[in-house]
Amino acid sequence: MSPTSETAQGGRRLVIVESPAKAKTIKSYLGPGYVVEASVGHIRDLPNGAAEVPDKYTGEVRRLGVDVENDFEPIYVVNADKKSQVKKLKDLLKESDELFLATDEDREGEAIAWHLLEVLKPKVPVHRMVFHEITKDAIRAAVANPRELNKRMVDAQETRRILDRLYGYEVSPVLWKKVMPRLSAGRVQSVATRLVVERERERIAFRSAEYWDLTGTFGTGRTGDASDPAQLVARLTTVDGKRVAQGRDFNSVGQLKSDTLHLDEANARALAAALQDTDFSVRSVESKPYRRSPYAPFRTTTMQQEASRKLGFGAKATMQVAQKLYENGFITYMRTDSTTLSDTAINAARAQVTQLYGSDYLPDKPRVYAGKVKNAQEAHEAIRPSGDRFRTPAETGLTGDQFRLYELIWKRTVASQMKDATGNSVTVKIGGRAADGRDAEFSASGKTITFHGFLKAYVEGADDPNAELDDRERRLPQVNQGDALTADEISVDGHATKPPARYTEASLIKELEEREIGRPSTYSSIIGTILDRGYVFKKGTALVPSFLSFAVVNLLEKHFGRLVDYDFTAKMEDDLDRIARGEAQAVPWLKRFYFGEGDATGAASDAGNGDGDHLGGLKELVTDLGAIDAREISSFPVGDGIVLRVGRYGPYVERGERDSENHQRADVPDDLAPDELTVEYAEELLAKPSGDFELGADPTTGHQIVAKDGRYGPYVTEVLPEGTPKTGKNAVKPRTASLFKSMSLDTVTLADALKLMSLPRVVGADAEGVEITAQNGRYGPYLKKGTDSRSLENEEQLFGITLEEALEIYSKPKQRGRAAAKPPLKELGQDPVSGQPVVVKDGRFGAYVTDGETNATLRAADSVEDITPERGYELLAEKRAKGPAKKTAKKAAKKAPAKKTAAKKTAAKKTAAKKTTAAKTTAKKTTTKKAATKKTAAAKSASSDAE
Repeated sequence: MSPTSETAQGGRRLVIVESPAKAKTIKSYLGPGYVVEASVGHIRDLPNGAAEVPDKYTGEVRRLGVDVENDFEPIYVVNADKKSQVKKLKDLLKESDELFLATDEDREGEAIAWHLLEVLKPKVPVHRMVFHEITKDAIRAAVANPRELNKRMVDAQETRRILDRLYGYEVSPVLWKKVMPRLSAGRVQSVATRLVVERERERIAFRSAEYWDLTGTFGTGRTGDASDPAQLVARLTTVDGKRVAQGRDFNSVGQLKSDTLHLDEANARALAAALQDTDFSVRSVESKPYRRSPYAPFRTTTMQQEASRKLGFGAKATMQVAQKLYENGFITYMRTDSTTLSDTAINAARAQVTQLYGSDYLPDKPRVYAGKVKNAQEAHEAIRPSGDRFRTPAETGLTGDQFRLYELIWKRTVASQMKDATGNSVTVKIGGRAADGRDAEFSASGKTITFHGFLKAYVEGADDPNAELDDRERRLPQVNQGDALTADEISVDGHATKPPARYTEASLIKELEEREIGRPSTYSSIIGTILDRGYVFKKGTALVPSFLSFAVVNLLEKHFGRLVDYDFTAKMEDDLDRIARGEAQAVPWLKRFYFGEGDATGAASDAGNGDGDHLGGLKELVTDLGAIDAREISSFPVGDGIVLRVGRYGPYVERGERDSENHQRADVPDDLAPDELTVEYAEELLAKPSGDFELGADPTTGHQIVAKDGRYGPYVTEVLPEGTPKTGKNAVKPRTASLFKSMSLDTVTLADALKLMSLPRVVGADAEGVEITAQNGRYGPYLKKGTDSRSLENEEQLFGITLEEALEIYSKPKQRGRAAAKPPLKELGQDPVSGQPVVVKDGRFGAYVTDGETNATLRAADSVEDITPERGYELLAEKRAKGPAKKTAKKAAKKAPAKKTAAKKTAAKKTAAKKTTAAKTTAKKTTTKKAATKKTAAAKSASSDAE
């Protein structure tokens, strides 16, 4: 039956997808006999806290949301914000003759479909409708060829969800008790954090080595041109047959690790001087054919990596943009491990190669990319433009980030069906004998591309900004062995070895995939989680671990070694995939992992400490925490008796015992990279004035007045006598006031403090007796008269403004428009998307970047001083990917018609009374539930990310 016709009985079909955007696109391809509605993601999941668990469950079941004593039965609840949508779906189902579950074809989509089936309990025929692109032909084919729900995929997803819940809900509370409240642990999240921390440890331990070499510019004596340059630049490679040391020849502590010649500055300069009058000649010319094959089409991780390198997108922003492209029918499904292209896609790509580049660029046979990631579970094509004919980027009508990502996918797909790039690579060796008798040999390498092939369409980026891309040519002069050359210049170059580069989002995703940890579809959410939790922050594109993450990883390594062991985590992934394939059973595996019971050959039996002494299950591991010294795992020696500690309110450095005469302590900036905390910098922090500045006693009250540096800046406050009630009806709050911008902690006086704490100041009253006060608020100084506030120009006016001046301000109409724009704090350059200049500005809620069209607030880890253009562009890209903020619709009060019957008025009154009663009842229920909500808040932080 055609999908554009109604059922034989004139009934209708209900099609359920995940998102409204997807529903809208699919609806346009189906006929009037179809109703397409969105579930808006998952409608059911494990409870977020005890308050959501049905009353019949108690004890551990209530805490975990999983009944570990009864075969790990999960307790599913309909999400509170989805109850109205579920009711809508049930109502639509009652009026339908068939149900089509059209959620995504991956494991997550299959689980959503199963939950819909469990909640809706349909009494009509149910079909599973699957497709990997949203085009008219694909949707029609999906309706005509439905399949059954894949329960094995559902079981695999359910096992992962239960495992991640047990991991997060059992390990996270350990972090709360021993490190800091509201932290979270996760199966992949914690391992990803450990990778970033280990790289920073390498950087901290790194010791730079200095080495020198020579660079020669040699002339052929001919007049050169583009195809035959007159000069070539070569680097010194050997002296008397011994290779000259380069950066790769030194280890991480600056020691030479190979038998090479280490030139220092003096030796290098002496050799250069001795080579000034040397006769040089070409000792050898080695030419090899160069060939480069196209890159495979995109899968999830390679798309994320390239979007990071080429477009400056974070993984999360990439997936958000790709989701929109997929839902609107521009690309195939974007969560895939496959590099395979369908015959339809191959034909479409080959047709465009011929059309755009000519038949010379088309290989005789289609290229096949059959390789998949190990245990790939997302059974789809590679990511490609949708349809049987690819739209060129110009034909799509897309703009901004969607255009750029589509163009990247389109180019990569077309290039995958083009011919190899070919050419020649040449190595020339040049030698001569120095005046002091030493033999020196220089080497130069070149590459020429004779046929660009696929490079005409696409060149892959590199994580290393200094790496040479595939399409880069280096032409050397046409020389032969024995040709004489003149040394036009011999320069001496000093170098220093560099610490290993920090991970970027792209390189961390690559590392996780190579270690077979996690799955591609989860990487963007994992990186988002470790950034949001404060375990990692960004400097430019680099991922920098916080000191907090050092404490967390330290605890997990010492007391839960296997849980953050890379091989163990990869084995867990293998186990889960075996369960998905039906080669292992979920319940016995979960029992072994959690209780330490069952077949000892299971990989989960190694869930104990890294030293192998503990082979019990997870439950036993988290039961006895007495061996964990909270202070020890959060302490890291800096040197010279200085220790960095991670406290509940942030990192600080300390020297000496607490309460001792020589004790010193100073807070460490939150955005300081751990490898930048040297002994010298720690000494600077300790030398700065810290703690409370006692200013003296208030002559009126006798209370001590102190100045402090708080979270929101410096302020002054009074110290209330001991025994002063701080809570209850008789509670007394100390007077407190922020320092003016012109004041500082080390210069503020008692008089200044008393003056500040006297605010708000009564300026006077207007003609009607309404009092006018001058106050200092969050957004600066202002006047207040009743509910009417007016801004002041500066803080000094708070004490100097007269009643006449205040009345004059109030006599003028209130300015509704914006004040004059402040000058930008920093200019970053031109945005690659909008082409507009990007600047950093100071806004009402802090600093933000803007290109005049899009605004993005700086994150906690960003600072105006350190933000790079790339980071600014990334923040704007992420904001664009999210789309415009949803505005809350204001309900306009409808004016009643002039004439109404008495009956209508009575009905309106009754309705209003009912609404008022309902509102009061709801308010009471909300108040009753607040206590339970607070108790579950911490639990939510542990479960917000499955992995």
